[in-house]
This record gives sequence, structure tokens and C-alpha cells, in this order.
Amino acid sequence: MIATAIAVGTDGAVNLGAGPTYGILIALLFVHGCICSATTRILARLNLFYALVTIGTTSAAILALPIAAGDNRVSTKEAFMSFENHTGWTNNVWAFMLAFTVPMWTFTGYDSAAHISEEVSGAAKAAPVAILVSVASVGSLGWILCIAASYAIVSVPDLLATELSMPMGQLYLDTVGKQGMLAIWCLTCVVQFLCGAAQGVDASRVIFAFARDNALPGSRWWKKINRRTQTPVNAVWLVMVLAAICGLLGFSSTALTSLAGASVIGMYTSYATPIFLRITSGRHKLKPGPFSLGALYMPVGLVAVAWVVFIIILLCFPATTAVDDDNMNYAVVIIMAVFVFAGGSWLVSARKWFVGPLPNIDTEDAVILSCDTK
Repeated sequence: MIATAIAVGTDGAVNLGAGPTYGILIALLFVHGCICSATTRILARLNLFYALVTIGTTSAAILALPIAAGDNRVSTKEAFMSFENHTGWTNNVWAFMLAFTVPMWTFTGYDSAAHISEEVSGAAKAAPVAILVSVASVGSLGWILCIAASYAIVSVPDLLATELSMPMGQLYLDTVGKQGMLAIWCLTCVVQFLCGAAQGVDASRVIFAFARDNALPGSRWWKKINRRTQTPVNAVWLVMVLAAICGLLGFSSTALTSLAGASVIGMYTSYATPIFLRITSGRHKLKPGPFSLGALYMPVGLVAVAWVVFIIILLCFPATTAVDDDNMNYAVVIIMAVFVFAGGSWLVSARKWFVGPLPNIDTEDAVILSCDTK
């Protein structure tokens, strides 16, 4: 996104390649590491700012695209009813289903609220409410933005043929002009930057939780809490280093796309597993907390599990029928490698010493905390 802004700002004179783009990634990860190492109070204020900027930027884009398009705005019938297949698959129904794989990357991170629940007051209610609010807001705003973009897009092939790194930047440029595009685009970059920082916090808490249960190599390092910030700083920087290593895949679009698909598959598998257990063997074992779906847990669970199975199958397919080394989807290879490594490590070693989540609060403290909550 930064490379796109630079290209537009210099009227195409500067087009960054993979090397400089990776350098930008390293700089962003360093700043993210500093932010994610801050205290919980600072992170909470940052998330509030993130929410406000996201809503404001998206609302500005929703209004700007159809209004600025003016006479070039397509008709309502064309915006809602026009269907073009540029996927490389001749079957339109299959191409339409594959289109679901793109927004699935956006609809991830449901678990973020759970990972930071230990740092939130009243987490038993606050975490699930946060999940519902975030999904509802992202879904509704994103859907409306797609509608606004549909009104502004005159030619899909021309948009896809742009020399910019991201076609959406070309749409803004064609619709609101250079200055307007840079204004909206820079705010969008800020949104994405804050989103990256939030995901850094999320991932570091995952590392910390696993390390606290001694489930990772070097757990004694990653579970340390900084005395000053009371946050897992070591885990934060481990996440940044691993992200930088994964970023090397950006030198190959095929590898990066496969990694993105594999990560979505991994996350949705982790989401669906406890839901599947809830509607099967855990139907009479789960003790409902202060926030519960009640009798709706079964139909909601069935739909959720069925959808995840459906979308995982789609995420394993390549984008076109003419498959070669450059456009093959290797997501299934990455996923299988993870499963083989995890399963092998369990059989060889982990089953002998890993006992599951370890208690991290004394019984006496738990009683006091329960009384205070009531």
C-alpha cells in the first residue's frame, strides 16, 4: 500500500520492487514491536483510536467513490447485476464460489479478544461482545464499501491492468483524483498499520500462552513478563522476527499467496474445532458462562462447521485452470507440513511431558476474584 502511494505521489516515476518493499516491511515490524511492547493501558487507547480511524476512513471512502464518480457512475442495475468472470475458470458458478476466498482473509482474527482477555475487565462478557461487534461492523462497512466501489468501477479489465501494486489505488485515482486518492489512501495505510499492531499483540499473547504451558521450544524465554510494562516483550519480538522471515516469501507472489491461504485454513480450523466438539461430544459437558447462545448453539454451530469445511476446500484450489509453477496453490502443502511436524513432535516427544494448560492463579486468589466479580 505504501508502494502504491509512492507510485501515485511521484506520478509513476518511482515504482518500488520487492527489495525496497521488504525493507518497508522490516521498518514497520520494528515500529510494531515497539508499540506491542507497551503497557496494556496504552494498547487499549491505541485500539480505540484504531476503531475511530477505521470507521471514519471507510465512511469517507463510501461517500467519495459514488459521489466523485459523477456521470461516470454506472447504473444501479449494472452495479448489482453485472457479472464478469476474470478468474480463469470457465464455470461461472465455480468462479463465483471461489470469490468467497478473498473476504475470508478479512474475516479472521475472531480470537483476538480471547487472547487478550486476561488484560480486560469483565472478560467473560466483554470478549464475546467484542467479537460480535467487530464482525458486525467490519461486515456491514465492508459490504457497503464494495457497493460504493461497484458504482465507481467502469471497466474491471482496465482496473486489473493497472501498473500500481494495488488496483484499488487505481480506482481511487480514477475517481477522486491524485490528491483525493492520496488523502484516503494514507488514512487507509494508517488503518492497516494499526491493524498490524493489533495482530502483533494478538500473536504475542498466543506465544506467551503456549510458552506459559511449556509447549514451545525456549518457553522459559517467551513466557517472561517485562517488569516495567507487564507485557510479554520477549514474545512480541519473537513474533516480529518470525513475521520478517515469513515476509521473505513476498519475493514470490505464489509463495505469499499460498502462505496467506494456509494461514486462513489454519485459523478457521482452530475456530471450528471447539465448535464441532461443542455440538458433538461436548453438548452436555459445557457449563454455560455469563454469555451464551442458549438453545441457538446447535443450529449456529452446525452452520459454522459446515461453512468452514466448505471454505477450506475452496482455499486449496488454484486461481485458474491453467496451473503451472507460477500460479499453483501450495496452501495444502504448507498445512500438511504443519500437521506432520506437529503430529510427529507429539508422538516422538511432547506426549511424554506436555500435560495441557497449567494453572496460573492460586485457588485462594481465584475465590477472592470470584467474590469481587459477583
